[in-house]
Amino acid sequence: MSQQPLLADRGFYLGPMFRQAADRHGAVFVTLDRPLDTHPDLGTALSYTVLADVVDDLSGRLWAAGVRPSEQVVVHKTDNVDIVLLTCAISRIGAVPVLLSPALAGPVVGKLLARLQQPWLVTDAAKLAGPLKTEDLDGLVRRTLTVADAPGAESLQKHAGAETPRPVRLHPREPALITHSSGTTGVPKLAVHCANTMWNRLVPQKAMGWPTRGEVAALHMSFVHSRFYHLLGVLLHFGSPLLLITDPDPASVGPLLVRHRPGIVETHPNTFVLWEELADAPGAPLSRVKSYGSTFDAIHPRTVRRLLDASKRRTPWLIQLYGQSESGPVAFQWFTRRSVSRADGRRVGTGIPGFTRVRVTGEDGRRVAPGTPGRIEARTRGRILTYLGAQDQYDRQLTGGWWQMGDMGYRSRLGGLYLMDREVDQIDSVHSNLEVEDTLMDRLEELREVVIVPGADREPVPVVCVRGERPLDPDRWREATADLPAMAEPRQWRFEELPMTATWKVKRLEITRMLAEAREPVRA
Repeated sequence: MSQQPLLADRGFYLGPMFRQAADRHGAVFVTLDRPLDTHPDLGTALSYTVLADVVDDLSGRLWAAGVRPSEQVVVHKTDNVDIVLLTCAISRIGAVPVLLSPALAGPVVGKLLARLQQPWLVTDAAKLAGPLKTEDLDGLVRRTLTVADAPGAESLQKHAGAETPRPVRLHPREPALITHSSGTTGVPKLAVHCANTMWNRLVPQKAMGWPTRGEVAALHMSFVHSRFYHLLGVLLHFGSPLLLITDPDPASVGPLLVRHRPGIVETHPNTFVLWEELADAPGAPLSRVKSYGSTFDAIHPRTVRRLLDASKRRTPWLIQLYGQSESGPVAFQWFTRRSVSRADGRRVGTGIPGFTRVRVTGEDGRRVAPGTPGRIEARTRGRILTYLGAQDQYDRQLTGGWWQMGDMGYRSRLGGLYLMDREVDQIDSVHSNLEVEDTLMDRLEELREVVIVPGADREPVPVVCVRGERPLDPDRWREATADLPAMAEPRQWRFEELPMTATWKVKRLEITRMLAEAREPVRA
């Protein structure tokens, strides 16, 4: 009798994902909102089979260019779905994809490249002529490859038609993927994943995805975030047709959703706020949604209600995952139409049975009593291996197998986890900034976003964004804040001027710095 492999030997490998899905399900459709930069002639109506062929082709080009197993290959290019296909192609030949957000500034990219071991760089003409123009790449990377022809650079197009190499599979505990943290508190850290930890994140998400197997899935997510690849692994496993969206503008997204009627929709919480206007858009684009997925950050209850009310399905739900790049999801919960009416926006769920445990500790590192605020910590088999080039930072966040999430919160007597604030964002005079923000979003429907940050004297300063850039009504603001903690006068900014990460998380510390330097773009 053959023995089952140990959990430590299991692995989630990105390289064969599309080929395995094509072999299992056939030519399931995949629709893009813009053609691939690597293969523009293919258009936007593709399939599992076509994308599997593209991955094979790109792996052949990379191999012909000289990329070999275990070498680091940075992907930093203009946002598009081919970031995903390049990642899979790099993984297929046993190299290690290093995914850097298209939104990163050139000097930040330079700092991250310096932490790597003479990596390859895959980029494009727009990046070389723009953010990377001032960086000395020759001293940072082994060689630079571009996805299409660019002046003075070696193009992968040169190797089109190269023979497809045999797949290479690394040991499950070797580095297999490198992503970066959100960078909300400074220069991002490089998070090192292996196939085994990625498998431990994938399995519970497969269980959560089983009820919606085969539904059309519309995704607008960061293609450089590990969460995207786990969700993609779930959807490909169950054979879901895919709608992959790069541009989140409701004017372009709405017609796509009307045409394809997705049963699954996942994007960033702040994008869901933007998509609230799709709830009553022409053609009812959200009418067939059975399951919404939200991760990366907490989501406002108002937004959840509007999304669920927009669906004509009998029992739609929204699943919220709480976690971070370093840990993967550590807690989850479902919202339904019935439960969201009484939901507390600060409750982020419970641990994932068999995979994660969550606790709250005080300054002495010991568990605190239910209802007592403290630091949120998690124990999970999906934790990254290390921070590349910053092992000391990694060690500081790890205590006896418990990972410090960097958030403050508390647990109820029944085990529910409640998120208050990031530890670095706390303001003494406000119990929870996030709770006040949820209240204001509920009371003022015209708000697209509100962020409360500490001012020069640690006073709470609300920064607000209004839909349509209309002026904030001071009377409505005073009425909405009458029973809330005392705050400074609101600053009104345009949403596009909020400093954000690749997953549309607001960089609160950067806003604080901007306010201190009197650089706020617009005042109410």
